Amino acid sequence: MEFTKNTLRDIVDSAIRRYGIKDFATATIREIVGVAAEAEKESGVEFIKLEMGVPGLPPAEPGIRAQIKAIEDGIPQLYPVITGAPILKSEASRFVKAFIGVDIAPEGCIPVCGSMQGTYASFVTASQANGGKILFIDPGFPVQKMQCRVMGVDYETFDIYDYRGEKLHAKLESYLKTGEIAAIIYSNPNNPSWVCLTEDELRTIGTLAKQYDVVVLEDLAYFAMDFRKDLSTPFQPPYQPTVARYCDKYVLLISGSKAFSYAGERIAVACISDKLFHCEYPALTERYGNGEFGAVYAHRVLYTLSSGTSHSAQYAMAAMMKAASDGEYDFRSEVAEYGRRAGKLKEIFLRHGFNLVYDKDMGEPLADGFYFTITYPGKTGAELARDLLYLGISTLPLDTTGSHQQGLRICTSFIKDHQIAALDERLREI
Repeated sequence: MEFTKNTLRDIVDSAIRRYGIKDFATATIREIVGVAAEAEKESGVEFIKLEMGVPGLPPAEPGIRAQIKAIEDGIPQLYPVITGAPILKSEASRFVKAFIGVDIAPEGCIPVCGSMQGTYASFVTASQANGGKILFIDPGFPVQKMQCRVMGVDYETFDIYDYRGEKLHAKLESYLKTGEIAAIIYSNPNNPSWVCLTEDELRTIGTLAKQYDVVVLEDLAYFAMDFRKDLSTPFQPPYQPTVARYCDKYVLLISGSKAFSYAGERIAVACISDKLFHCEYPALTERYGNGEFGAVYAHRVLYTLSSGTSHSAQYAMAAMMKAASDGEYDFRSEVAEYGRRAGKLKEIFLRHGFNLVYDKDMGEPLADGFYFTITYPGKTGAELARDLLYLGISTLPLDTTGSHQQGLRICTSFIKDHQIAALDERLREI
């Protein structure tokens, strides 16, 4: 390598001290990104960045064209309607039908500033409606727990690693029967493990949620990215698996960031089920005067957060969803590149003595996709993350995701082609 390992170690350690990181197991993604950026600048070493889920593909062309036209037509002059532009609401409803196979009325499809804002608004509304905690089926996106801490909402978590299949029922019910859970949240495919919940597991979640009257928040940030199945044909099965087939109070969070590589515009749609949208909660009526979940979500919570979502970005999202539903834009074939990268990266890590942490879906090998998880014999996740930084490789410890397993999350999106050989070379020194 073109740098001295000890020199880079000193530079990394100095950057870690400047960020005030005492325990690398609790370092945030942004802190790790910052350490890597500083070390890269000071050392001149190009870091291989595997820590942050930044889309590594060009934004979807239908979105760009539609957003430019909306801007040229003067859309930025106007405040967006809080509940969303009619064209987006209609196309979001149609997209859900085309690729998930369920019906959600356009009125319940509400644009948000990325799924991050969608989950924040969902946590606020659900916890105020039911007066309870949020239950995370982990591992998960670390910032969502930070959202709960920011808003003062209590939460519970459990790592699904030991509770797949039939074991999930008893574990999940042990929380729900306390009467203290307002909502359940998980991602599918899962960030960071890339576990994909099976139909039986989704049925378990939905059935128990309906039994105990709990809202389900399904984060579909990595929409249709289980590349073991062909989920690309609109209005034909197989569809994106969903809890929506098994309960009637849910929010599906569909993001433009990964599926359409539109992360910079902060655009997503929170699709609230018809039953939940019109469900009236006494606690919401007492607090706001209007107790309908959907009305509070949009006209109270989102209104106070951002007064709506970027107007021109809504036209972009509508165009991308329409092109996909019309069969004119195969977004899934583009994002399949992440699966191809994952296959290459896994082979390199495994050849150098690493192991996969989450490696099976009920006995079937996990799909190659946006993320995968690794461990190394004799090292904790924090130790391994730091050791890799000394080699110019930045990753994320699983500790911050709610996982009870020791290891790292590897993101496939941002690695450049020429860095694959460099990764292979650097890992020889682990």
